[in-house]
Amino acid sequence: MNIRATELRDLPSVMEIYDYARAFMRSTGNTTQWIDGYPSEAFIRQEIEDGHSFVCADEEGGILGTFCFILGDDPTYQHIYEGAWLNDEPYGVVHRLATNGSRKGVAETCLNWCFERMANIRVDTHRDNKVMQHILEKHGFQRCGIIYVKNGTERIAYQKIRTMVVRE
Repeated sequence: MNIRATELRDLPSVMEIYDYARAFMRSTGNTTQWIDGYPSEAFIRQEIEDGHSFVCADEEGGILGTFCFILGDDPTYQHIYEGAWLNDEPYGVVHRLATNGSRKGVAETCLNWCFERMANIRVDTHRDNKVMQHILEKHGFQRCGIIYVKNGTERIAYQKIRTMVVRE
């Protein structure tokens, strides 16, 4: 699997992945996240144009997953409640990680790619998104507290700092 920037021609495939992810979330008890058509095609188109949208493709180029990765401060992460961030160093943020469910390891590939670009990553997810919480905790993210997104709803905030391994 490889990661590349999302191109506008990928938009139909990306939106299909988000449709699949919404249905999957509903089937696993997460009925209030990504409602009312979020994320919209216009929103994802803007992320593509801004250079924040990425896809995970298989060896033949088929798109298996998508996510947003942004380096720099996220306004929704300025205030954290019921906890604290692990540090105040520069960080990258992963948003809207989703797969089409056809292959294992997509989330891990995406997260590893992000860590190749920034050793300090923050992520948030909905309280009912037990699958994403499991993925984050399995990959060493620590639950740091609660943040509130633009629409005022809470999210569980996670962070992981990858340490460099020095080999002699």
